[in-house]
Amino acid sequence: MIYLQLFYTFFMIGLFGFGGGYGMLSLIQTETVVNHHWLSSAEFTNIVAISQMTPGPIGINSATYCGYTAIHNAGGNMIMAVLGSLTATTALILPSLILMIMISRLFMKYMKTMVVQSVFGALRPVVVGLLAAATLLLCNAENFGSPDVNGWQFGISLFLFAATFVGTMFMKINPIRMICYAAIAGLVLLY
Repeated sequence: MIYLQLFYTFFMIGLFGFGGGYGMLSLIQTETVVNHHWLSSAEFTNIVAISQMTPGPIGINSATYCGYTAIHNAGGNMIMAVLGSLTATTALILPSLILMIMISRLFMKYMKTMVVQSVFGALRPVVVGLLAAATLLLCNAENFGSPDVNGWQFGISLFLFAATFVGTMFMKINPIRMICYAAIAGLVLLY
């Protein structure tokens, strides 16, 4: 039964998840953590971090890890968990595959029409909103710490956040380098 729920949930996320993987993160978190309670908020945060570090699209990586963790948390063994990851991943990419096959010819024919341009113009603010929601959902005590619990960790987290933002936005430092620098700083300062 959980496999059908996984498939349906990730199929719907794939169908309505505009804005790519980062836009899907808020949908994935809402469904897996809040609605179905397959994962804890801390597990989801770890999944997002691992999904960003592994090669491939973050949405597909997140679906793969969420499917595995959901089945594992439900008491399934490793083979069942791998089937859960395959179910979630397949369900996430299936709507895009079907839609792209169906509309590829039509899109090329009608791409310059006013109706199509209007639809894409209306979707742009929605994508920005989904990306902002994903960002705000990850700005929580599990990621930054709390000044009440551990002021040192909270201060270091804010400093690393600000330094990474300034480094990538204004100093144009490669984001991969910034991830490595932040990881080293986190290891040195937090442990």
